[in-house]
Amino acid sequence: MTTKHRTNAAVLFHALSDQTRVALIEKLKDGEQCVCELTDALHTGQSRLSFHLKVLKEAELIHDRREGRWVYYALNREALADLEDFVRELKDAAGRTVSSKRCE
Repeated sequence: MTTKHRTNAAVLFHALSDQTRVALIEKLKDGEQCVCELTDALHTGQSRLSFHLKVLKEAELIHDRREGRWVYYALNREALADLEDFVRELKDAAGRTVSSKRCE
C-alpha cells in the first residue's frame, strides 16, 4: 500500500470516527438531503452539524450542491468505493497472512 493510500484511509477513518458523522452517513444512504432535513433528523443545531458536514466533505465522503439558499448533501460513491477497497485488502490479507518468522 502506498503512502497516499494510507493517508487517504486515515482521513476516511477519521471522518467516520464520530457517532454524529456516522449518523449523517447513514441518513444520506437514503439519498440527497437538505441541511435543514439533516438538522431535524439528527435533532442538533446547524452550527454543530455544519462542523461534522465539513469533516465529511473534506474527506470527500459527501458532496454538496447549492440550490437557492439551501445546501443539499449526498454520498460520494467514489470515496465509499475507495473505503471498501481498503477494507477488502485488509480482509483478504488477514485471511492469508501467516507469519514467516517465529519468536523463540
